[in-house]
Amino acid sequence: MSILPIYEFPNQILRQKAKKVKRIDRYIERLIGDMIDTMTNAGGVGLAANQVGILRRVIVIRLSETEDAMVFINPEIIHREGERLVEEGCLSVPGYKGMIKRSIWVKAKGIDETWRVVRLRADGLLAQALEHEIDHLNGVLFLDHLKEHEQLIKLGAEDENELIGAAAGHA
Repeated sequence: MSILPIYEFPNQILRQKAKKVKRIDRYIERLIGDMIDTMTNAGGVGLAANQVGILRRVIVIRLSETEDAMVFINPEIIHREGERLVEEGCLSVPGYKGMIKRSIWVKAKGIDETWRVVRLRADGLLAQALEHEIDHLNGVLFLDHLKEHEQLIKLGAEDENELIGAAAGHA
């Protein structure tokens, strides 16, 4: 597998809606492996295919280094409940974080890399990561959830190291 370049804001591919995956072939299998390697190398919790320049509905999420990465193909949120304020950053918007509203819990569905349908109820960080990465597939960035641009916080070198070290807190 290989490390792919992560596209950064304001690259327009981040604003495009990804296309549905119709079959899992070697290309998609390689994409999944490359995305996991790229996310791990960048110290991220999640990554959407359009962040690496591929307009396909594929996301990968790993909440901690001790867990296997979760793969969701054609993922969607089918129900969300509640609201909470969370601090969020993004590999495509390096050096910044912001406070935004996310759901308390979500129900999501998708397909895994074996073409098996996956349905889950998620809360906490997993719910946040699912919402964040599925937003990416729809051309939405966490910046779009800020009420005002003043709510965007520039990270200092200390903050960035803390953010990477606490990667379990940000997708």
